[in-house]
Amino acid sequence: MDILSIVAWASLALAFVCALWISLNEFRHPQKMWIMNIVWPVTALYFSVFALWAYYGIGRHMTVDSQPRPSQPKQQGPTPSQVAVSTSHCGAGCALADVVAEFVVFAAGLALFGVSLFASFALDLIAAWLLGIAFQYFTIKPMRNLSAREGLAAAIQADTLSIIAFQIGMYAWMALVFFVLFPGPHLRPNQAAFWLMMQIGMIAGFFTSYPMNRWLLKRGIKEAMG
Repeated sequence: MDILSIVAWASLALAFVCALWISLNEFRHPQKMWIMNIVWPVTALYFSVFALWAYYGIGRHMTVDSQPRPSQPKQQGPTPSQVAVSTSHCGAGCALADVVAEFVVFAAGLALFGVSLFASFALDLIAAWLLGIAFQYFTIKPMRNLSAREGLAAAIQADTLSIIAFQIGMYAWMALVFFVLFPGPHLRPNQAAFWLMMQIGMIAGFFTSYPMNRWLLKRGIKEAMG
C-alpha cells in the first residue's frame, strides 16, 4: 500500500469515527431542528475533527435540552457561527448527493463528451440540488410556519445559489485532481485516495459557499441557525 492510500484510509477512518461520535451524542441530545441530526455527522465525514470541534462549540447549544445562553449584544448581520452552520447545512445535502452520484457514474460507466468527470459533474449537480433543497425545506418550512408549497418555493430561493457555490468549489478541486494531479490513471471511487480528494473538494466547496450563505442570511433569504 502506497503512502497516499495510507493517508487516505487514516483520514477516512478518523472522519467516520468523528461522525459516529456525533451521532451517538445526538442520540442522547437530539437537535431542536431534526435535520441537523443528519447535518452534523455528514459534515464530519469531510471536515473530520474540525466538525467535531464545531459540534461541541455550536451544535451542543442547539439541542432540545440545551440551556439558554446569556443574552448577547445585537450585531449587524449574521455571526460567523451562524454562517458556518448555514453553509454546513447546505454542504451536507451536497455531500450526500455527491457520494451517491459518484458511485452511480462509476458503476454505470457513464461519460459525458467522452469524459467520466463531466458525467459526474452533471449528475452531482442535479442530485445535490434535489437533496439540498430537501434539507432546506425541512428547515425553512417549520421556522417560517409555511405551507408545503410555500416551503418548497422558499427552499428553492434560499438554497439554489448556495448549492451552486458549493459545487463550484468542489468541481474546481476535482477537475484539478482529474486533469493535473492524476491525469492517468485517474482515481476511482473504489479507491480510498479518491475519497480523500473528495473530502478536500467538499472542504473547498464549503469555503466557496460561505460568502454566498453570508449574503443570503444578511438579505433574510435564508434563516439563521445557531
